[in-house]
Amino acid sequence: MLLQATGISKIYPGVTALDRIDFDLKAGEVHVLFGENGAGKSTMIGILSGLRSPDSGSLAVNDRPVRNLDPQKAREMGIAAVFQEFSLVPSLSVLDNIFLGREITRFGRIDRRAMARRARVVLDELGYDIPLHAMVAGLSRAHMQMVEIAKALIVDACVLILDEPTASLTDSEADQLLAVVHRLRERGVGIIYVSHRLREIRALADRITVLRSGTLVGTITGVDATEERLVEMMTGRKIDALFPEMRHRPKEVGLAVEGLSLADGRLTDIALTVRRGEAVGIAGLVGCGKSEVGRAVFGVERLSAGRVTVGGRAVRPRSPRQMLREGLCYFPSDRNAEGLALERPIVESCSMAALDLPHLGGSGWLRRSAENARVAEAMKRLALRPPAITAPVASLSGGNRQKVMLGRGLLRDLDVYIFDEPTVGIDVGAKVEVYRFIADLVEAGAAVLIISSELPEILALSNRIYVMHEGRIVRELEGKDATEANVLTGFFGREERAHAPAAHAAGAVEVRAWA
Repeated sequence: MLLQATGISKIYPGVTALDRIDFDLKAGEVHVLFGENGAGKSTMIGILSGLRSPDSGSLAVNDRPVRNLDPQKAREMGIAAVFQEFSLVPSLSVLDNIFLGREITRFGRIDRRAMARRARVVLDELGYDIPLHAMVAGLSRAHMQMVEIAKALIVDACVLILDEPTASLTDSEADQLLAVVHRLRERGVGIIYVSHRLREIRALADRITVLRSGTLVGTITGVDATEERLVEMMTGRKIDALFPEMRHRPKEVGLAVEGLSLADGRLTDIALTVRRGEAVGIAGLVGCGKSEVGRAVFGVERLSAGRVTVGGRAVRPRSPRQMLREGLCYFPSDRNAEGLALERPIVESCSMAALDLPHLGGSGWLRRSAENARVAEAMKRLALRPPAITAPVASLSGGNRQKVMLGRGLLRDLDVYIFDEPTVGIDVGAKVEVYRFIADLVEAGAAVLIISSELPEILALSNRIYVMHEGRIVRELEGKDATEANVLTGFFGREERAHAPAAHAAGAVEVRAWA
């Protein structure tokens, strides 16, 4: 057996993260670790990679017992890991990050030519065309993910741990990675694969081990795994449908933009509308500019031109604080870097966008009891697990962190909600809860804009769909025209606007080079 864990337990104050878990990995197989956020997957792979120590249980590599495993010892034994949270240094180049701590030397000096040759071999094998001299700070999130994967593969690993490796990749980039995984398996590498994407699991898994609330539910073979069986094992309940029934009843325009442009060219002449009582989707490949639309409307990106209205009122998005007061909320795609204060209590991250309201802190004094009551109510509605609002956000799983961020939308009266990649890196059970939250907002009459790289998500939730390519909207699809084939056609730049968006709402104001 390549790797074997027996009776692994890990207990944190008040929480049993793992309870006597058995797990093993054979050479040349892909063993998927599956479960809801908070099930114990991250703790388990942390122990297998030497980042955490188990409270009880034993580990063995190549049938030899291993004690006091740490990251250095794991690397020496051929265990490499790619985690969902990046471990890159933004101020260093791609090449320096790939070899950080493992530089190739010659005659006592770093041999950058040898490093570059080795790095290019690995990147070519992955099918990734990334300049080695580029600074990581300037890369897209998808390219950062590619660098993380190359960093793990730069040494000859016998065990490779991949934690949600395709969460930031397009479908074509994900397919390239899956092809690499197949090649590594053929070379005899044992791969522990953590993913919530059922398509990937069906394509890769030899075996699947399911965890739930820190306990082992069972291990099944890939051929025996159906979507229904995996979801039931993961959640302990049957889920009839992933996507809720969306009752769109479009009314007056809630959000309208026209001619929206950024000075650096990432957006050009964007025009769209979102009506109250409907969800509208923006689809496109990574880097097409779809996230910039939400950020620009929320006042994060500086506009060079455009017309904007919220609820029929002319607005000039200068800052997030201003847009919140206008009744518009934006939930960023990178919740850890931009959406949450990870080391602070849940209650603070949830309430931070509502402290100007009179009943919480508008008078200059923070009303702690009111804050705690409102946040507790919001977290109860979103089924936060565990529900302790005083715990630090960093202690939560990805799905529960997303709920904390979404809870802000329940603490103030809002008209427009913009969701940017609302389900990235969260499990199927948490996705169902997020989708239900979006459906409830739409049915309550809110205007909802969904920006997503998950095509099934866009197709299932949207009343209308805008497709973007290279900073422009190239298609607007509605009704029977909103098909996967038509969306994919737009991904590659075929411009065919089915309707002219009604962005000339009353009171719109044109913006030129706002200060």
